[in-house]
Amino acid sequence: MSSRTPSQPTAVVVGGTSGIGLATARLLLRRGTATHVVGRSAARAEALAASDPGLAVHRGDAADAARMAGLFASVGRVDHLVLANSGGAGAGPLAELEPDVLRGAFEAKLFGQLTAVRAALPHLAPAGSVTFISAASARAALPGTAGLAAVNGAIEAMVRPLAVELAPVRVNAVSPGVVDTPWWDTLPAGARDAYFAQVAAALPTGRVATAEDIAEAVVLAATNPNITGTVLETDGGARLVSLG
Repeated sequence: MSSRTPSQPTAVVVGGTSGIGLATARLLLRRGTATHVVGRSAARAEALAASDPGLAVHRGDAADAARMAGLFASVGRVDHLVLANSGGAGAGPLAELEPDVLRGAFEAKLFGQLTAVRAALPHLAPAGSVTFISAASARAALPGTAGLAAVNGAIEAMVRPLAVELAPVRVNAVSPGVVDTPWWDTLPAGARDAYFAQVAAALPTGRVATAEDIAEAVVLAATNPNITGTVLETDGGARLVSLG
């Protein structure tokens, strides 16, 4: 269970029990931040509490306003809020994308992140930060990603106005491309590996990113006092080439 000294910064990573969120929480902890993670899965929360006793693990749905309000009240001052929660839905050709599925994608990611931010507002330190996790689909032009683009584009559109509205709290987003995380676990292993190989061959970096790669960018955006109103692209150069 994480605890902090009076001068130690505190971070809350929503969606922090796996993938980019977990990598970010671990990196923040290693760099001296008292770090809390929030996740929906009871099994993941229990496993993480056992494997990473330095992290304070909370179970909760980011879209549950009352739960989030109580959680932030229990944490107290928050220096860095990271929104890594995502439902993972919204992909597919428009003709096959059911409106209810897309609504669910907005509820899980956009409204989940917004609900968590609103609950945290009374507790954010004046020199604190809010960092959204969006995705490169917001600016890409890949068939079958219109729903993902809509959700992530909405998140990125909020960054600049919120950076002004919430100042001096800093507001940024990190926009990853293809990352080897559990987000891809719905694909059969063979199909996933083949797609990763195809992407790696096309990317200027020659590799698919790890969650730890993206966590470095998230921590930079969260902790650097001179970055605000910025969408930090961490896509391995995908915007420079065609992945189609």
